[in-house]
Amino acid sequence: MSGTPGLRPEDRADFEDAVRLALATADVRSALRTDPSGRAAGLLRAWALAAQDEISAVAAEEYRVYLAARSVPYGRPGTGDGTVGPMLAVLTPLISAGAGTVLLLVGYGLRLTGAATEFAASVVRAGWVLAAAVAVTGAAGAGALLWAAARGGGRSAGQGLDPLQARERWRQVLLERGVLPYLRRRLPDALTS
Repeated sequence: MSGTPGLRPEDRADFEDAVRLALATADVRSALRTDPSGRAAGLLRAWALAAQDEISAVAAEEYRVYLAARSVPYGRPGTGDGTVGPMLAVLTPLISAGAGTVLLLVGYGLRLTGAATEFAASVVRAGWVLAAAVAVTGAAGAGALLWAAARGGGRSAGQGLDPLQARERWRQVLLERGVLPYLRRRLPDALTS
């Protein structure tokens, strides 16, 4: 259990909630009904809270993912999650294509009317420069998207989760692999105490 992060104070309420949910599961609740004094439920709860570090160790990896997700500003571009590159790879060619098309239409329109021929030639050149930029950024963007897709395929489970998803994943694992097995194992002791 070395290297296992202890629960932060703000997460202890989630642990207590997992204990409450586990005590309310059908099999545990049914077994607790056999105790006429009602002490067994209180004992189980107290024992689980005292063994919090031991129980939460089974969900240590999910807790680390949750802490990491919580420490990253959610929804901010450029947080190291690789969202900016693909976004620019799509937007840059689109914006360049739109601007280039407008410049070419304006430039050739001015040429047709015969007005401001020098200005029209400059606008047409700028339009063709943007058309070249579309070709270059389009090719670079396609490469960036392919690279991002290849990199994203190697992510481990849990990466890319927002804090709410990571929290729910941790709570589920804590309940199913930590609290419930602990309570079921200690249930006979609580009923005979």
